[in-house]
Amino acid sequence: MQVNDCVAVLTGAGSGIGRALALALAERGCHLALADVNTQALGETAAQARKLGIQVSEHPLDVADRTAVAALPQAVMAEHGKVDLLINNAGVALGGNFDQVKTEDFDWLMAINFDGVVCMTRAFLPLLKQRPASRIVNVSSLFGFITPAGQTAYCASKFAVRGFSNALRLELQSGPVGVTVVHPGGVATAIATSARPPEGVDDAEHARKLKQAEKLLRMPPPKAAQIILRGIERDKPRVVVGNDARILSWLERIMPVNYWRLLPGLATPKNDGSSAP
Repeated sequence: MQVNDCVAVLTGAGSGIGRALALALAERGCHLALADVNTQALGETAAQARKLGIQVSEHPLDVADRTAVAALPQAVMAEHGKVDLLINNAGVALGGNFDQVKTEDFDWLMAINFDGVVCMTRAFLPLLKQRPASRIVNVSSLFGFITPAGQTAYCASKFAVRGFSNALRLELQSGPVGVTVVHPGGVATAIATSARPPEGVDDAEHARKLKQAEKLLRMPPPKAAQIILRGIERDKPRVVVGNDARILSWLERIMPVNYWRLLPGLATPKNDGSSAP
């Protein structure tokens, strides 16, 4: 897929991988319909992208709002007249073991990380089918391969994105719409450090865990964006970002049940009920 002069719809564009992807696409001459719930961050990304000489529209959006998502295609078409690429990147994180996480917090995460992907895909698929070649890109995670303790909600959402994407690819394989699922490893974004904490967890303990998690986030977002974009341009069905994600994905394939024996720090809850980083 050649992205020059294409139009890409990108959620979670205000920061992290989303912002880096927006700028990488703009550098290749791809016009952008950028969406994010944070209007200030969205505007900052849009301003940077416009400096690269492409058309940019801004769309404040909560992907968990089904009514707003359903209205987005019309707004994008009014600005751009076509859609060639949909990148479902928006996501949030939630800390705590399953019995520490409130039902409403679990549902909040699933509404953004999974339902948002489904609703955005449903909204834009008719437009994508009108193009001679188009693509849906859904961002899963390393935690769409492996399942550390303390991440039941996040893993559930990212495994769901992976399964949805793989099945959708087969359903669309005879038409013009391709599907790519992306599995980033430790990319230096704010998603882990801004994770919503569970109730009843000591603030100092939560801060310590965030600091430990931050040490695992090493890859700069621009580098991750270039890997993802190369995968899009090569029509890859799956893009694994980072050596950590590649190694752990292979380990899970070889030892689908017992791989945690080699990763005890991730798999074993501590005595205080929290999970190790």
